[in-house]
Amino acid sequence: MLLGKLSEEIGAELTRGADTQISGISADSKHIMQGDLFVCFKGEENDGHDFAAEAVACGAVALAVERKLDINVPQMIVPDGRRAMGELAAAFYGHPERKLKIVGITGTNGKTTTAHMLAAVFKAAGIPCGNIGTLGIFYANKEISPELTTPDPVFLYKVFADMVSSGISWVVMEVSAHALYYGKVDGIRFEYCIFTNLTEDHLDFFGTMERYGAAKRKLFEGERCKCAVLNFDDETGRSLASVAAKSVSYALENPSDVFAVDIGEGFGGCRYIINLFDELYEIRLNMTGRHNVYNSMAAAECAKLIGIPVPVIAEGLASLEKVSGRLERAGAYRGADIFVDFAHTPDGLEKSLRALRPHCKGRLICLFGCGGNRDALKRPIMGEVSAKFADFTVLTSDNPRYEDPFDIVLQIEKGVKKYTDEYIIVVDRESAIEYAVDKLHAGDVLLVAGKGGENYQEIMGVKHIYSDFSAIRGILKFKSAEKGR
Repeated sequence: MLLGKLSEEIGAELTRGADTQISGISADSKHIMQGDLFVCFKGEENDGHDFAAEAVACGAVALAVERKLDINVPQMIVPDGRRAMGELAAAFYGHPERKLKIVGITGTNGKTTTAHMLAAVFKAAGIPCGNIGTLGIFYANKEISPELTTPDPVFLYKVFADMVSSGISWVVMEVSAHALYYGKVDGIRFEYCIFTNLTEDHLDFFGTMERYGAAKRKLFEGERCKCAVLNFDDETGRSLASVAAKSVSYALENPSDVFAVDIGEGFGGCRYIINLFDELYEIRLNMTGRHNVYNSMAAAECAKLIGIPVPVIAEGLASLEKVSGRLERAGAYRGADIFVDFAHTPDGLEKSLRALRPHCKGRLICLFGCGGNRDALKRPIMGEVSAKFADFTVLTSDNPRYEDPFDIVLQIEKGVKKYTDEYIIVVDRESAIEYAVDKLHAGDVLLVAGKGGENYQEIMGVKHIYSDFSAIRGILKFKSAEKGR
């Protein structure tokens, strides 16, 4: 695409070189290809302008800059490089977002499960659908490994363009608070936006719940969202009704457009009667927990607004066997059940423990840690949650990144000690799981929380291959072999 055409698309000043051919867009000087346009902006730690010369040396033929640089290549002057990156990517790929109908889902917890539930309903309805989120990107028999909950704009629009080429008509995508804060989805107009909940998380970045909530709120403001689907049992969800152009609601405890009655739960899933805009129907899920009733109501309400019949909605929800790492049964030992869950916030951990408690005839054991270089304020709070809702807690490591994992565990321990002495610290995660499995007896339930379906453990900048599922299966296989000797 010609540089002049790109600058014209976004209304930017161009120093020269309108006929320069651009073959790609990048904001990473280490991944520049010959013919790329390099986009400069100031990040949290580095300023892309400082790497512009390196990018040119690696093959960049033009720059998008916030200030003119003393480098002999055509330069596009933009007021905000980060925002311009999204605008440039949309233009470069032919505005695929305008050819798709997109549902955005935001909230602290439940985004991934709600997205997969809605995607399953689309599949049942025979509607080609793409799914973008924490577990990766899925569409047209393609699967792309996850990097970020919401991909960076250049890759996001590239995927959108391929979705259009692949015959996709609807896209369900998770939209993180960080993506909203950085304007990654600013150019997208959503058909529907779902809000799940707002609970403590990411305060290392946002500082306060008010700033965190304000980032989420951006998804529903102005003309960005045609219709909002809001959780009215959440205070922030109720407040968004005054922000959105149009909204509908779902809830269990407050008056709403969609609600559920006669809820029954079991290890194998749950069932309830949904009142979907005054249309009653039985819903069956292969996932347990009250939080999954909320997730499925949100998906069902959105699907109904799209025009999918209620029986098809129920069929789609019932067809979803599991969502990887979301309260997923990983095995059994001595008559005890072992579950893996992504719960990594106080609210998420409490919901998972509450979901498992009614089915636990013995002791409920909770194993978890907290990620390094992330919100440290939630660490003792999560310790308190486990102490209150589990019978025994195993504190361990979880993606320590650049922090000492033992220091992180000691911060969690402060919360646990307020309520109980029934806990132990085993820093190595696999050893901690083996310890917890050894403690199991018939009727017990073990929750291994924090990582879910992740397949790595991040330590000192290196992602080591690791999976809770693999660790559990390996331990159970070894114990089975040991018993057979």
